[in-house]
Amino acid sequence: MGCNNMKTSTALILLLHLSLHTVDEGLAINPGCSCIRFTSTHGKERGTFSSPDYPRAYPARLDCLLYTFLAAPHEIVELVFTDFDIYKGHLDCIQGDYLKVYSEGGTHGPGPPGVNEYSAWSRALCGSRADAPPALYSHGPLLVLEFHTGEKATNATGFIGSYRFIDRRNFETDGVHVPDTWCDYVFNSQPNRPVYGRLYSPRYPSSYPSNVRCTYHFHARQHERIKLVFEESFLQKGDESCLNRADIIKVFDGRSAAAPVLAMLCNEIVGYEILSTGSDLLVQFTANSDTPGQGFKASYQFQMDDTITDADVNKKSSVSEAISGLGPAVSAATSSCDQVFSSDKSKSGKITSPLYPAPYPQKTQCHYDFYARGRERIRLVFEDFSLQRVTASIIDCESMDSLDVFLYVDGRLEKMASFCGNDVPKPIMSNGPKMSIEFRGIYSSRHSRGFKISYYFVEDYGISTGNQLMEFPCAFVFNSSEWGRGAVTSPNYPGLYPRDTECNYFFYGNENEKVHLHFTYFDVEGVVPCAAVSASDYVQFSSQIVDTESHRHCGQLKELQVTSQRNFLRVTFRSNDRLDGTGFKADYIFLRDSVMHSITMPESDNGGAFHTSNLILLTFAFDVIREVYRHLKCSIF
Repeated sequence: MGCNNMKTSTALILLLHLSLHTVDEGLAINPGCSCIRFTSTHGKERGTFSSPDYPRAYPARLDCLLYTFLAAPHEIVELVFTDFDIYKGHLDCIQGDYLKVYSEGGTHGPGPPGVNEYSAWSRALCGSRADAPPALYSHGPLLVLEFHTGEKATNATGFIGSYRFIDRRNFETDGVHVPDTWCDYVFNSQPNRPVYGRLYSPRYPSSYPSNVRCTYHFHARQHERIKLVFEESFLQKGDESCLNRADIIKVFDGRSAAAPVLAMLCNEIVGYEILSTGSDLLVQFTANSDTPGQGFKASYQFQMDDTITDADVNKKSSVSEAISGLGPAVSAATSSCDQVFSSDKSKSGKITSPLYPAPYPQKTQCHYDFYARGRERIRLVFEDFSLQRVTASIIDCESMDSLDVFLYVDGRLEKMASFCGNDVPKPIMSNGPKMSIEFRGIYSSRHSRGFKISYYFVEDYGISTGNQLMEFPCAFVFNSSEWGRGAVTSPNYPGLYPRDTECNYFFYGNENEKVHLHFTYFDVEGVVPCAAVSASDYVQFSSQIVDTESHRHCGQLKELQVTSQRNFLRVTFRSNDRLDGTGFKADYIFLRDSVMHSITMPESDNGGAFHTSNLILLTFAFDVIREVYRHLKCSIF
């Protein structure tokens, strides 16, 4: 790499500091660089490494210092930084102070094997601990770090971390590899064979390659279905719409890509569960970005049609166990009202508190589990709600009779909401195929009727307008030829919208038409500018199918009006796994350009992707349109 040797004093300090490590010092991959070698062949499979003089500031003018980690042929290298502080003088981290990572042992040029001046580095690191990845993995048995420091001395302390060598066979996909493909697999359910297994993205846990498409075909036997859990999926950081991502995972509810889409995964997600409706499932992983992520690891299981997993059957609700102080009388009242509702049995029904509409018994505890399939979400609509209050003003439902709703977030059961008193809650929707309810009737009284709830397993996310598309988990089309005007809402409106959800609304006008949206209600959890750093949900408007530049909206807005630039408008709603809001409701109308031109429209602040209209002028315009409808009784379209 054309690097000069480091100063003798620095080298001695470094070697003294590393004297307790597994170090083979001396042989440099490139003679121009000083090299520290870590190898598993000396019988030690783990250890630590650090920058020179750590935890004191590292010296300036280190032209080239290589850290070489060499595992056995069947192993890969894992590096974990416990501290990271390299002065960030440039955003791209390839000038000044930086740490280059070579994760692929080999050459992309005419040089010899190994890492040398012809090798391509996979990433460059600088900055603070937040800028460093949780872990680094090699593609093969070799990983090299190249440390450079600039002319100027800084107070940056460098880095310290641990390394270990991992058997790469721990990350082999259990399916049958399809001949003449690089990463296509088939998983068939067969008698006397395991009904479960694992699958991984290429080269996992190292980064997957660019420009690759992998397919994973699951074929169950008759009366079987497939359960798929993405335990970890790290494609790109951020919270962009999956329509804007070049790296994406699609799951189809059938044998081919023509089947309905059950899930589209991008960004980063943990513990995402999918249940097929039939005996076939297709997973398609496409990676076209220039910045590949770590990829995914997932597990699968072939289940009988009406099977609930052992963990679900044997679960004596962890929620119930967390409730203390109810006394021995609880167990007697629990078994009579613990229930499981599966969409395999019925798509809708009602649940009520014990003895409803008469008062429920004291010290009553009930648990209700819901299990959906495929594209379904669970929707609860409260029809009656009357629980005993302990105090006149409700401050905390924990000390009163209450109904708690639990969702599965990152693979763990998490309380979403707690209701008590007499106010009827708004509808609730699950973020996936599972949801649980816990009812605690500690006190009761002759005035406590309890509750009555209707439940539904729905595929439309509670959105009643537009034509739903099957090629997205949640997407609806509004054509002016079918609906010249109407209303559009967020999922589950007017209730809390579901977490971990993306819905897209596509508005198509005729030639020389534009669509105008008037949001009469807007409550989307977030903080302006509605970015990922603030964990904000958001609504985004775009004049293109794929658009990463358009402005985001979140928070509670009294008034929002949007007009498309052309005859197409895409509205994207995206929620994360944090807080909840009640979403939005908007009236829409398609208008001819001649009508729109009569209304003065100020330019937007994002290059013209959409316009924010003048409320008074548009209100006047709608009044004019209504008069045209009333007197002429014909459409202006």
